[in-house]
Amino acid sequence: MTLVLGIETSCDETGIAIYSDRDGLIANTLYSQIELHKLYGGVVPELASRDHIKRIIPLIDEAFTEANISKTDIDAIAYTVGPGLNGALLVGAGVATGLAYSLNKPTIPIHHLEGHLLSPLLGEKQPQTPFIALLVSGGHSQIILVDKIGSYTLLGDTLDDAAGEAFDKTAKMLSLPYPGGKYIAELAVAGIEEYQLPRPMIHTGDLNMSFSGLKTAVLTYINKLPKPLDMITKQNIAKSIEESITDVLVKKSLLAVKQTGIKRLVVSGGVSSNLSLRTKLNKQSGIEVFYPPLSLCTDNGAMIAYAGFTRFKNAKFDYKFDVLPRYALTSLNNT
Repeated sequence: MTLVLGIETSCDETGIAIYSDRDGLIANTLYSQIELHKLYGGVVPELASRDHIKRIIPLIDEAFTEANISKTDIDAIAYTVGPGLNGALLVGAGVATGLAYSLNKPTIPIHHLEGHLLSPLLGEKQPQTPFIALLVSGGHSQIILVDKIGSYTLLGDTLDDAAGEAFDKTAKMLSLPYPGGKYIAELAVAGIEEYQLPRPMIHTGDLNMSFSGLKTAVLTYINKLPKPLDMITKQNIAKSIEESITDVLVKKSLLAVKQTGIKRLVVSGGVSSNLSLRTKLNKQSGIEVFYPPLSLCTDNGAMIAYAGFTRFKNAKFDYKFDVLPRYALTSLNNT
């Protein structure tokens, strides 16, 4: 039996998990800093780093208690090496390396986006490779061809704001709390698509995306409306935003499926929890769509532990470490 401890501290969630190749996910603990950063309307990197320092050791202890195993039982420690916030990454890398050294265990640095890509493999319905991946979060909107684990081709990328970033920024315009995607989705349930917002780059024929123009269009609409905005107006704007973003994501995903001929689509990252996006994709015929469990859509230690397990052969007793705040997923190919 192989046991891998996973540590995720790339941004504003401290995630710790333990994965067993025999029993699956045997521990999964998480602390979200949402309430801390909500005061500022976005993530404050220095505060994020300090909070990781405060939370990480108690969460590790909690994970081992939940798994009912000793620290000496694990076979390796996987940690997020990038991309992410420099200070936050250093907390996780430092703790992972120090703990590994004290236990004489190897470490496995993990690409944050590979963790997201592989997170659907922790669900009940698991995709086989090759598949197309739509990775959508606050910082990334990418379409990736996954030929096999460790072999990735970037087919499409965001040219400016990511989908999750567009949700958060337009939510702020509506005076909604941070992070805004959740609140946009909640309002959209009761809304109608009253405002015809643009679908940026939806007809370009390529797989790239852009959401900054949508943000500008929403601001233009809001500036024309009487203030303060009533609830019905906010619901209708939220619905219009959600329809615009999800239409683009669906269109680009289906185009990737058509261009590659691969009928399996994996959707991961924080925006993959959006029920409107899931509903639209699930209605498409001729393709299989896979998602992470809802609890594993946002950043978490489980995806890092699992990704670490898939790269267990790369585990090294090398206790020098660095982090990579900017780190291309395609740089993993053939590693």
